[in-house]
Amino acid sequence: MKASSIFFLISLVAALGACSTGGELRKNFYEETCPEAENIVHNIVWKNAALNPTLAAKLLRVHFHDCFVRGCDASVLIDSTESNSGEKDALPNETLGGFDVIEEVKTELEKKCPGIVSCADIVALAARDSVSFQ
Repeated sequence: MKASSIFFLISLVAALGACSTGGELRKNFYEETCPEAENIVHNIVWKNAALNPTLAAKLLRVHFHDCFVRGCDASVLIDSTESNSGEKDALPNETLGGFDVIEEVKTELEKKCPGIVSCADIVALAARDSVSFQ
């Protein structure tokens, strides 16, 4: 019985490790494709954080809620339509906030580097920059 438990744990760790071998967001990830990306996110988030002391908690929660179910895919940003209920409108996400700041960041990034920076990365960078606001 003990051997099967150990085998199960090793198999579980190996499976989880295999799931996390995809792309990774790291400092200066967009250095070549959109060199201003991190500065744009940083400046917009800090500008808004200076006006709203609750913004850091809001953006951190958005990032957590986005990553919690199926990984960090920015699905929490999708609005509902007549034929489909979006994740943003799910009961646990109804109290999320900070979407206006994420939209402001996305708008600016699309002006500078259209189609380059993913929405999931914007959510992650905004959460990072908001909790580091001084």
